[in-house]
Amino acid sequence: MVYFVGAGSGAPDLITVRGERLLKEADVVIYAGSLVNPALLSVCKEETEIYDSAKMTLEEVIDVIKEAEKSGRMTVRLHTGDPSIYGAIREQMDALKACGISWEVCPGVSSMSAAAAALSLEYTLPGVSQTVIVSRIAGRTPVPEKEELAKLAAIGATLVLFLSSGYTKEVREELLKGAYTEETKCALVYKASWPEQKVVRTTLGALPEAAEEAGINKTALIIVGDVLGDDYELSKLYDAHFSTGYRDAKD
Repeated sequence: MVYFVGAGSGAPDLITVRGERLLKEADVVIYAGSLVNPALLSVCKEETEIYDSAKMTLEEVIDVIKEAEKSGRMTVRLHTGDPSIYGAIREQMDALKACGISWEVCPGVSSMSAAAAALSLEYTLPGVSQTVIVSRIAGRTPVPEKEELAKLAAIGATLVLFLSSGYTKEVREELLKGAYTEETKCALVYKASWPEQKVVRTTLGALPEAAEEAGINKTALIIVGDVLGDDYELSKLYDAHFSTGYRDAKD
C-alpha cells in the first residue's frame, strides 16, 4: 500500500496526527527533499528505507514503490504542505494505477495556511475579498494562456502566488495590468513555519526591492490584496442584528 502524505508547511508538529502515524509505520519513505523538513523523518523506524525524491525521476520513484510492493512493504510518499497543491501527485497515481498498486492520500497543512498564520491574516475579509486565487507566474514551467497573471488580476481578489518569488519584477509588471496598483499591499513569507521563517510586508510597487533587500528569491509565497490592509466589515455571523439557524436577531 502507498500513502501520499502531506508533510505540512515545515514545522515538524504541523504534520497531521494521521500523517505522523503513517510515517512511524512506513517501511519505505520517499520524501521531497528540496522542500520537506528532514526533522519529520526522525519518527521513522530505524530500519525504514528513506529516499530523497529531489534526486529522482518519476520512473525511479515508481520503481522504488514497485519493489516495496513486491515484498509487502508499506510506502509513504511524503510531500510538502498539502499534496494537492503543486504536488505532482496525479502523474504518480496514474503510474501506480497502471501497475495495479493501491494508494490513499493523507492531506496536510498547506504553506498558504502557515503564511496566513504568520501574517495573522484572514484571506476572506467581509467587504474586501471573498475570493482567494492560488496560482503562479510562468517560469520554466508554463501556465495556460487563460491563467496568465494579468488576467487573474482583473478582479482584484486575494492572490496567493507559489513558485514566483524569483520573479518579483515580472509579478509586479503583470499584476499592475489588472486591478492592483502600486500601493496595493502585499507580503512575502519565506519558509512559513520553519525556524528560519521571514515575513516581509510591502506594497506591490516596492515588491522586487523588498524581496532583494530581504534576500528572498525562492521558497516563499507572495500574498497580494487589500485583505492585508486595515479596512473591512464585521461578519454577519456574529452580528446581533442578523438571524442565523442558531440565533434570532435582536431588535
